[in-house]
Amino acid sequence: MPVQHSIKKNYIKFIVKYLMSVKASATSSFCIQFSQPLPKDIWQLYGESLNTDVASSKLKLASMHYCQGELRRAASVLHEVDFDIDDSVQSVCMCGINSHNDKLSKTFCGYTVQNYSHERLTKKLAFCVTFLREEKFCAPVFLWYEMHRAVGDDVDHRSFNQRIWMDWAVVDAGPFLLYLQYLTYRGLGVRHRRLESFHGLEKVVTSRDKLNQLFHRETVLDLFGHCCELEGDVQRALRVYNISILIEPRNNAANLHKQRIELMMSNYN
Repeated sequence: MPVQHSIKKNYIKFIVKYLMSVKASATSSFCIQFSQPLPKDIWQLYGESLNTDVASSKLKLASMHYCQGELRRAASVLHEVDFDIDDSVQSVCMCGINSHNDKLSKTFCGYTVQNYSHERLTKKLAFCVTFLREEKFCAPVFLWYEMHRAVGDDVDHRSFNQRIWMDWAVVDAGPFLLYLQYLTYRGLGVRHRRLESFHGLEKVVTSRDKLNQLFHRETVLDLFGHCCELEGDVQRALRVYNISILIEPRNNAANLHKQRIELMMSNYN
């Protein structure tokens, strides 16, 4: 009974912190949209919500800073997340979808057996980063496509679980860290860090093992395709979007990106 009570108590704490994170991000999104200053109590909300796991809430804070144009603050938060993520961190998805690789990391299992406690376990979990539509202006613009990914009759081909989250932007924490680092260092003009992030994301999407361990493979491929576009390699971006569509033909924003690039190329020619 004490164990069950402890699990229930910790679960409630997590839900409260998660809701605080959503409220902080949604409030910030509203302020950014209408060019209003952030309320003073927003930082308390962010502060109390940062320990849901090792990465996702901090990445949403970094994303908010990026969207506000506060690139150095974003870089500082991203550096902290980068420092905390190692091989013992286990990716977790709350969307109700099945991972393509349902095996827990051996390093993670070894760590939890030797060091189990709620606080320590929290520092070794990385939940997918989720942006609701109410948080839209705290997400990079490219991710907005994920909130409108349906093309044609795609909505009719969603499972019950997919209907819950497919109007949100959801991405695995590790790849999103690399993508946000790429955008941030590109904005800061730090070339070597930009390329480092680009190649890091490239290694993820070009490794079958790493790609199959992701929960949202098509979204990560789309993010890499966008990086290719920003690097000026439109042809490679198109190839990446096509791979994304092969993996997930329906309810995939890559269909929109493919149409966008093909239209751009036809207008150019």
